[in-house]
Amino acid sequence: MARWLKTGIDPEKAASDDAQVRATVEGILGEIAREGDAAVRRYSEKFDGWSPADFKLSSSDIKAAYDELPQRTVDDIKFAQEQIRNFAEVQKSALRDVEVETLPGIILGHKNLPVNSVGCYVPGGKYPLVASAHMSVVTAKVAGVPRVIACAPPYKGKPNPAIVVAMDLAGADAIYAFGGVQAVGAMGLGTPSIEPVDMIVGPGNAYVAEAKRQLFGRVGIDLLAGPTETLVIADETVDGELCAADLLGQAEHGYNSPAVLLTNSEKLARDTMAEVERQLTILPTAEIARKSWADYGQVIVCDSYEEMVKVADDIASEHVQVMTRDPDYFLKNMTNYGALFLGHLTNVSYGDKVIGTNHTLPTRKAARYTGGLWVGKFMKTCTYQKVLTEEASVLIGEYCSRLCAIEGFAGHKEQADIRVRRYGKKAA
Repeated sequence: MARWLKTGIDPEKAASDDAQVRATVEGILGEIAREGDAAVRRYSEKFDGWSPADFKLSSSDIKAAYDELPQRTVDDIKFAQEQIRNFAEVQKSALRDVEVETLPGIILGHKNLPVNSVGCYVPGGKYPLVASAHMSVVTAKVAGVPRVIACAPPYKGKPNPAIVVAMDLAGADAIYAFGGVQAVGAMGLGTPSIEPVDMIVGPGNAYVAEAKRQLFGRVGIDLLAGPTETLVIADETVDGELCAADLLGQAEHGYNSPAVLLTNSEKLARDTMAEVERQLTILPTAEIARKSWADYGQVIVCDSYEEMVKVADDIASEHVQVMTRDPDYFLKNMTNYGALFLGHLTNVSYGDKVIGTNHTLPTRKAARYTGGLWVGKFMKTCTYQKVLTEEASVLIGEYCSRLCAIEGFAGHKEQADIRVRRYGKKAA
């Protein structure tokens, strides 16, 4: 039976809705809908102290960002984007248009069509998340989206040069230096200076996530990404130092980032807890990681691999790192996760930054019903049908007529009946 050596705060409290966040976001979006650019500027000044002549970066602004970066940094960004682009292209190749004759004269098919415009949000307040530019803009462009705009808040009083360069190298058609609800609202609702998009993607804080939630339906979204989560599944083949490093590497994201150790070794569990305390004395981001670990960290000891799978699927974590004697056992048996990191030679940070898979992933148990952002999220699978012969129309029409009668849809029935009357005589 699973035993908790360490628990976090009450799950219901952790997942409770924040009425204040909802109300604040609703108010800001309402003002943007009514006032457009003026409201965007007002909130940019209020929250970011940022009010440039134009939020859209010019070509000279973008060039200045390149000039600020060492060539090595530009090359590293290019390398990361190459990995993400390559894997996105492989994923896209798995999507194919289909057309099949299901009955004589009946043709059914579907086409995979990219959405026409996407707004990519890149967080940049506490940490400038350069990698989020790769994950959203690169993937959207591989999908074939014609218009991709990208935005990020100012960082230390100006556009972050690494984020700007990443957006530009990724292929963004326009880059904006603003953030928060005002950025999401401007992209989703549109303003006199910004044409609205069809879809908004990218992670962000609670206010950004709530803005996406409130705009969903008017625009598409990738998913509602909450605080980052990590689950380390480990056995006695690894040590506490490695497990602690991988837990704290995600706990540093924010004060409410769950980091969970799931193991069948009580010795490893206790060694890891001791190592966490030691590493918190030397980790530069310990202030954040300590709070996150204290409130949201968990340590769970199970009796078997089978029980570990059951507990892991119930947790349905965003990131699941497996460091066991047989990591593929979890690949074969787990069903609820955002992304798996298999073996001690890989880790969540590789996936977050450079290895090629997408780091925008489901949180708060959403892995039970969705995967993360990928090239397919930017595409619509749209069906079509053709009826090639009068005989085929009569065949389908007769079935359709009877089925419409069951439901009482007289108008639907007549759509079928008129064709049966017209073409049935000819077919006879």
